[in-house]
Amino acid sequence: MKLVSFAWKGRESFGAVVGDEIADLGSPACPDLKAALVAGLPAVVPATAPRIALSQVALLPVVPNPGKIFCVGLNYLEHREETGRAATAHPTIFTRFADTQVAHGAPLVCPRESAMFDYEGELAVIIGRGGRRISEAVAMRHVAGYACYNDGSVRDWQNHTAQFTPGKNFPGSGGFGPWMVTPDEIADLDAVTVTTRLNGQVVQHAAVDQMIFSIPRVIAYLSAFTVLSPGDVISTGTPGGVGAKRTPPLWMKPGDTVEVDISGVGVLRNPVTADA
Repeated sequence: MKLVSFAWKGRESFGAVVGDEIADLGSPACPDLKAALVAGLPAVVPATAPRIALSQVALLPVVPNPGKIFCVGLNYLEHREETGRAATAHPTIFTRFADTQVAHGAPLVCPRESAMFDYEGELAVIIGRGGRRISEAVAMRHVAGYACYNDGSVRDWQNHTAQFTPGKNFPGSGGFGPWMVTPDEIADLDAVTVTTRLNGQVVQHAAVDQMIFSIPRVIAYLSAFTVLSPGDVISTGTPGGVGAKRTPPLWMKPGDTVEVDISGVGVLRNPVTADA
């Protein structure tokens, strides 16, 4: 099942993508995807669900209102090596704010404060079942689905200090979409590939099995220090090839188009615009 969050005729809702339509699953009791994850997703799309043409809606970030967004840094060997960072025994974790995210098709925003706006294509994991101290053995039971993520990074602000937070939280810097794909849609998660294209040129490409810290390991680590809740998002790290480590550096700029293409999941496409 593919699940989207969207706005249509002055209201926000969520639904399942069926061909070129959305089966609207929103209700007063369950108005958004986060609420549906709390309540439990339907096993099948109800035949009575109203249908809306996908072309008529404005997509929203897959989960518009996550309680927490965790990002895993340096989680592919090629990326860690290109940064010159030493290996660590535990995942590098930082956080992103929900109001920095934009949907598929919406513009990523180059901030006035920097010209060093970089792409980071990533696989996002959406939590379906919450919990604390989740073991690696059962971690995947807590996953509701997967989506494409672009963890847009303002590199000079990221590197002001050892803390990544400022460079990862400029408004309009993170793309999240177009939809969430439930785990039954993915036959072999390790074989899933993450590809980033800037203006049609492939700039990143790697398989999920190249992660240093696996998804179960990351879920176990996060849930050791915090409670994971339905709708929480984990962006699992970017492959090598980021713009900051190219010669010369390759930055996103107004007029560009960036795509994050994840096999079996979808393609997240965003134009890039200047800050108003």
